[in-house]
Amino acid sequence: MADKPRWFQTTAIDYPNSRPHIGTAFEKVGADVQARYRRMEGYDVFFLMGNDENTVKVSKRAAELGLDPQAYCDDMARQFREVWDALDISYDTFVQTSGERHKQCARTFIQKVYDNGYIYKGSYEGLYCDGCEAFKTEKELENGNCPIHKRPVVRRSEPCHFFKLSAFGDRLLAFYEENPDFIQPESRKNEIVSLIKNDGLLDVNITRRGEAWGIPVPFDPEFTIWVWFDALLTYITGIGYGDDRATFDRYWPADTHFIGKDITRFHCALWPAMLWAAGEQPPRKVFGHGFVNNNGEKIGKTMGNVVDPVEIIARSNSDAYRYYFMRECPFPSDGDYSGQRYEEVYNSELANNLGNLFSREMTITYKNFGGVFAGTAGKTPEPVVPGLDLRAFVETVRGHVEGCRYNLVLQEIVQNFLTPTNQYLESNAPWKLVKTDPEAARRVLFNAVQSLRVASILLKPFIPRSAEAIYTSFNFPKPWAEVKYADAAELAPQPDDLRVTAELIDGKPKPLFPRIG
Repeated sequence: MADKPRWFQTTAIDYPNSRPHIGTAFEKVGADVQARYRRMEGYDVFFLMGNDENTVKVSKRAAELGLDPQAYCDDMARQFREVWDALDISYDTFVQTSGERHKQCARTFIQKVYDNGYIYKGSYEGLYCDGCEAFKTEKELENGNCPIHKRPVVRRSEPCHFFKLSAFGDRLLAFYEENPDFIQPESRKNEIVSLIKNDGLLDVNITRRGEAWGIPVPFDPEFTIWVWFDALLTYITGIGYGDDRATFDRYWPADTHFIGKDITRFHCALWPAMLWAAGEQPPRKVFGHGFVNNNGEKIGKTMGNVVDPVEIIARSNSDAYRYYFMRECPFPSDGDYSGQRYEEVYNSELANNLGNLFSREMTITYKNFGGVFAGTAGKTPEPVVPGLDLRAFVETVRGHVEGCRYNLVLQEIVQNFLTPTNQYLESNAPWKLVKTDPEAARRVLFNAVQSLRVASILLKPFIPRSAEAIYTSFNFPKPWAEVKYADAAELAPQPDDLRVTAELIDGKPKPLFPRIG
């Protein structure tokens, strides 16, 4: 393990006041693509997710349902994990902030910051949004309303403990300058730099008084830790901060925090400052992705347009879901879901393009040659896409994956690789050649099956089940668990007995993506 490069990534810690919807799941799928890719490339990956449970909203919701807050949180965690498992999200740990381990480690952290002189007691009066569980400035409001929740804020006054965020403005600006890739995409960075330069940073109220639900402050137990200060700590308590220094040192600092663009400020200003105040390093990158709309409208319970991912999966499968949202919703910016468009993309690119190529290769080879690509022993396949430099193509795809430009990855694979491969089959028509020139037909099928091999490797992080089904339907020499992107970059000689290994029913494979609609 020690000789492997390590990769630690997290997603936002979600409020469990309702089940996850397609907007929440968008982030998780995008993060999972990166985790799967890094594992393929030989990284020791740790992928952390969790729920943000020490909130007033949670205790209120539990009370409405007549439940103990802990029982409510545990049941919602179960529901969240059911959705993530249905989407094949390959997380390594799922942290509940109501758990005892997190609570104790969070108390250790805040005590450290206090001991280092960055917390002081005072009183605070300001405009507060219950939905955000955060104070707002006049400048942030839209006609007196919270810009996120679209409802009035309330004036709130209370004794509290402040975190000296104002002490870190110059250090943050210098850090952004020295680490230009820290905030991604670039537009998010410009927002944060402008905020600090133009408005400055104010000290932050980080405790609440008189709340039974939450984490008591160790140096002043009548207060609990403010939910944002507490939730951000999940990223380090989940890898051992406070009780397992060896594991913490192994994985920290985080390589990427995947978050929604609306919480960039907390992650790019407050979070690094908190870590510095405790004597720890900041994360290496914060990636603020866009939102998913439903037929052009923002998703929300009040809009009545929340869509449960499980409903969509039931119409197709988890890979189709993953493919659509990574293909149609550019991860760095906003995207849109519509049932009609989902059907169009599924049938066009998955059923007709990838699925049909797979089915043709299997069926024709099985029917005419007993499933064996005989006569090709030791031969290197011929390229089937005119003018394509395969190595350069794979490097382009790799660059897009590492930059989280997932829609461009899938466009490249479909438009510049799979579609030309299908055109190659159409123009050479092996289903006709078998009658006039069987050896020529066999060569065409042998060449085209390499496109399936290449595509399955490149698509492994995106549609893991289908990619594995494609690759393991043939006896390609390298085990599926060991393939890397580099294996897709060359057309190497194939085994003497390259063959179809999947079981066919009545000479036909089980469809990867049966048409829908």
